[in-house]
Amino acid sequence: MGTWSSLVHQPTFGAGTMLLLTDGTVMCQDSGTQHWHLLTPDHHGSYRAGTWSKLANGPNAPLYFVSAVLPDGRVFVAGGEYEDGLNWDLLAAEIYNSGSNYWSIASLPPGWTNIGDAPSCMLPDGRLLVGSITNNHTAIYDFSNNTWKNAALKNNPSSSEETWTLLPDQTVLAVNCLGHPGAEKYLIATDQWIPIPPTPSDLVEASSIEIGPAILLPDGRVFATGATGHTALYTPGPIASLPGTWTAGPDFPPQPGHPVVGAKDAPACLLPNGKILCVAGPVDGISGDYLSPMYFFEYEPAVNAFALIADPPGNPPGFPPFVARLLLVPTGEVLFANGSSSMAIYDPGGGPAPVWRPTIIEILDGTGTPTTTLNVGSTYTLVGRQLNGLSQAVSYGDDAQMATNYPLVRLHHAAGNKVTYCRTQNHSTMGVATGATVHTTQFQVPGGTPLGAGELRVVANGIESSHHGVTVV
Repeated sequence: MGTWSSLVHQPTFGAGTMLLLTDGTVMCQDSGTQHWHLLTPDHHGSYRAGTWSKLANGPNAPLYFVSAVLPDGRVFVAGGEYEDGLNWDLLAAEIYNSGSNYWSIASLPPGWTNIGDAPSCMLPDGRLLVGSITNNHTAIYDFSNNTWKNAALKNNPSSSEETWTLLPDQTVLAVNCLGHPGAEKYLIATDQWIPIPPTPSDLVEASSIEIGPAILLPDGRVFATGATGHTALYTPGPIASLPGTWTAGPDFPPQPGHPVVGAKDAPACLLPNGKILCVAGPVDGISGDYLSPMYFFEYEPAVNAFALIADPPGNPPGFPPFVARLLLVPTGEVLFANGSSSMAIYDPGGGPAPVWRPTIIEILDGTGTPTTTLNVGSTYTLVGRQLNGLSQAVSYGDDAQMATNYPLVRLHHAAGNKVTYCRTQNHSTMGVATGATVHTTQFQVPGGTPLGAGELRVVANGIESSHHGVTVV
């Protein structure tokens, strides 16, 4: 079991959805407002001891919305449910550039009248697939030219409340909330949604049409949690167009006074040790109400079982699971927020299997020449394998997407035990579990980086590579 601790410097706002930026900082919304803040790790790389600063206000104030870190390092935000406290589904899209601390307005999917709290999934080529909450339409956003195009129609009435999971075979898995317990997956190569077998037990609570998160495991299966208390495991077929199979997973363990516990709009996170940190709470299956308290579990795939773990400090018992947010950071720890000014961080303990680690092949300078000398202010290309990790790692569902399947570059300096993150961009893929395929990312050595000998490591989903010796000049 891991351990919780409080952040040394707590936020002064109601911390909600968090996104890991490619320079190692964490962008966090003041829940349901235009206000955004930045958590910067200290000079030793500690997020627990990190400090907060204010970012530029966003153009809108959504509570639940589409979110993604783009391959060029910018942040895409779209839609919004309960925008600025009003119960309506917003039609809007914007992009945040952390380098300039500036928001710009993005284009909108043609013909759509709202986006709201739509599900989304970053595709391996860097485009973003988004589902409509009012009909069976889907659309794809291309950040490179700020345009949308219509994608294939889903087989169920709409994408509302769904959780989408990117798979290594270039498909996107979705358990249908409208039309449950049916399921389908999107074939990226052929722009086609195909039906797959239904889940062995219904994961969707009929009274609320809610479901839980779904996480791709290191062994290639997907662990899907339900608002009914049930779970299921999906195994893809040997080729993308085959339907694959489901098997039943364990039910969430009942708790005193609460015979049924489920993940009803709740987060989950794949830990570097291969377990999954899950948030769940009481469900009655009748009223559709969002009940408290929230419980914390670790799911262990090797034994296919849950274990109840301690609550984080500062988490009031009256808070239901849907306010919770989890974010995996490069240290392998998990940030926890609940919409209040109290945040905690979870250290899972243990480590990854060696084959899960990304590997560095070489670093190329601007001329394409291999180098181990890094100039402050210069941009380099890192060449390696499994740079994007084995999974999107973080899942919530339609209300918040906080995937971390992109490479970060970290410098460890021999003098002073200091850590510097280099902003990465232009990743050659946004896929998962890319195996032996060689991929690249660019990184820039920031001003103020300590000079001298050090070690460079690439990190994906909280799992770091072995060190690569460098000298900063």
